[in-house]
Amino acid sequence: MSDARSRMIARAAREIAPGMVVNLGIGLPTKVLDHLAPDFPVCLHTENGLTGIGPTLPYDRADRNLIDAGGAYVSTIPGSAFFDSATSFALVRSGRLDLTMLGAFEVAQNGDLANWKIPGKFSPGVGGGLELAQKARRVVVVTTHTDRAGNPKLLAECALPLTAARCVSRIFTELAVVDVTPDGFALREIAEGTSVAEVAAATGARLHLPADEIPTF
Repeated sequence: MSDARSRMIARAAREIAPGMVVNLGIGLPTKVLDHLAPDFPVCLHTENGLTGIGPTLPYDRADRNLIDAGGAYVSTIPGSAFFDSATSFALVRSGRLDLTMLGAFEVAQNGDLANWKIPGKFSPGVGGGLELAQKARRVVVVTTHTDRAGNPKLLAECALPLTAARCVSRIFTELAVVDVTPDGFALREIAEGTSVAEVAAATGARLHLPADEIPTF
């Protein structure tokens, strides 16, 4: 993983407060676990039926039956609990998740999220992402600022099929921390060594800038 992505994920990890119940979505968000201290007081949830998730483990140390929703080998901690999918999604649908971190193909300036389908390419289905995006108390996105072709992922409107409408509160990328506000995208922090002009050029919508100095991460 590049230094820029590692710094992005470490910054996203600071969004998690002690005592939260948090779901880490498939992809980059699952890497957030590696930036939490082993004794950090958080209850991590995975939709395939586990709360209380410990560090990810290498193949030679892993329990082959113990994976998260993304297929990574994880471990348990004191207080971990196992349950079926019905119970797992009851936790989600009843609003018991304080925070979910999701990946994204596109995020619109009004908070719309597209992260499950690119037309013409195989997709296993929307899965738990739809439930998480709609029902978590706070939804943040961890993603690269542009796609592999260099096209912006932060847009005025999503062109891809939506996962959920008006659900995203904050976006973490390798370039910046951007909030979704009633006025659109607002730049909150910038990656060290990155200019505001670079972030604006990589963003496919107007980017509102703070009046004060922009913090770096």
